[in-house]
Amino acid sequence: MRVPQLSLRIDNKPGCLVAPCRILAQHGINILTLALADQDDHGTLRLIVRDWRKALEALTAAGLSVTAGDVLAVEVRDEPGGLLELLDIFAQAGINVAYMYAITERRGDQAVMLFDFDDLDAAVLALARHGINPVRAVALFDHLAEDDE
Repeated sequence: MRVPQLSLRIDNKPGCLVAPCRILAQHGINILTLALADQDDHGTLRLIVRDWRKALEALTAAGLSVTAGDVLAVEVRDEPGGLLELLDIFAQAGINVAYMYAITERRGDQAVMLFDFDDLDAAVLALARHGINPVRAVALFDHLAEDDE
């Protein structure tokens, strides 16, 4: 369902991704998935890690600008129109998708997408009305952990 995500504001210059990745590596924190978006002179690095509190503490202690928030993990049929089905649900419910990105691992015949909304609770309710349950964070992390072994 809700998955903790870290967002870092970083300069949009060569080598700026090194520091946060090094800090996480030094603290034994594996990045499960990430997204990077640029906005002119800076970028936003969004990270999903298993121990997000430890990561937040380490990154903050190093002086990086980082915030924590939740995104919604949702299984998407991994076929043409699978994403469209969810986007139609959100559009019909008047819910704006702020951003989204995919997790590269599959869950059976499903892909998993991470969404952020203006109203996360409204998105959960809209999905429930269509019989779609978001992926629980525990199930998501357990599935991704299988690949760590």
